[in-house]
Amino acid sequence: MRPNRISRRHFLKASTSMALGVTAMPFAAKAASQGVSSLFAEGTRALSTVSVVRIRNGRTEAAVEEAIDLLGGMETVAKGKERIMLKPNLVAEGPSFTTKPDVIRALVRLMKKAGKDVSIGEGSAAAGGFNAIGGEVYRTRNREILDRMQQYVYDQLGYADLARSHRVPLLNLHTGDMVEVAIPNGLAFDSISLHHALTEIDLLCSVPMMKTHELATVTLGMKNLIGLYPGQVYASVRGWVHDRAHRAGSPGVAFETVDMVRANKLGLVVVDASFAMEGQGPTRGRTFEMGLIIAGTNPLATDMVAASLMGFRMREVPTFRWAQEIGMTPASLDGIEIRGEKLEMVRQRFLKPWIVSWDSISRSWGVKEL
Repeated sequence: MRPNRISRRHFLKASTSMALGVTAMPFAAKAASQGVSSLFAEGTRALSTVSVVRIRNGRTEAAVEEAIDLLGGMETVAKGKERIMLKPNLVAEGPSFTTKPDVIRALVRLMKKAGKDVSIGEGSAAAGGFNAIGGEVYRTRNREILDRMQQYVYDQLGYADLARSHRVPLLNLHTGDMVEVAIPNGLAFDSISLHHALTEIDLLCSVPMMKTHELATVTLGMKNLIGLYPGQVYASVRGWVHDRAHRAGSPGVAFETVDMVRANKLGLVVVDASFAMEGQGPTRGRTFEMGLIIAGTNPLATDMVAASLMGFRMREVPTFRWAQEIGMTPASLDGIEIRGEKLEMVRQRFLKPWIVSWDSISRSWGVKEL
């Protein structure tokens, strides 16, 4: 990596590149012609930029603004992108393992100030009393259950109030009109069904909470997109998705994650590391205060920096390896310019998860259907 500490808000915005740093691939032209994410169109080999900012005195929103400023400001980050969807990680209704509303609130404010049309979308995995009942987790394609479950998660975590106060649409990505998006040479899927709203935006912003994951090793900006597989098609808890990817040989959840990244217009990742989870994430680990915001326009680069801050080596994360295998860059931290804090000054060694197989999980939950 190449650290380049810049004093707050004093830098040349014109120097910030919006290039996503993706190497051309054999299927790039075909992908572009079918509407697949521009992540896989011919790109540049310039350094990717990722900002790392401390949260001082509990001022999370100020840290988010600083992280975006270090990338050139929202006008630069979202230049030419009028319709933006924010995708938090709201895996279930627990506040200890989900994206904090303060981070989303700050991004809504910055995007609206820049004149953008903003929405918030999610397809949560489960919630108590809906598809998690009596200690068992069920798959369901029932639209009524999925609608009530998603509204319940939004209500419990404060997102319904946030959306009302800021006049932002709150979307349930599980149900509604779907669009089939082709994935040429996909790792697990030839095409993916997506909520129509995802095909109508200009930019998707993934806003994960920094966590370990017992299947994926870490869950960050790219893994957060598993929440875009709609329940009415693939069932809740993504059981059918993971079944299919597992049969294709997916290590962890790498194949289904990379395919979903390709299907979308993911151009900004803001990692909520105000609090983080170690051990058996994404819900059963230990939560502690990390006090950071990490942001970048290259999702792989941003995730790599966040994983490094957690004490992981890049080869430990299957999703990184397979993203690089199909042509995403950077290949290493040396291809990333770090702005803000030096990594060695804020890195913590997370308790790593005991990695379990999808077979073992699917035998214990997520097999029965409602």
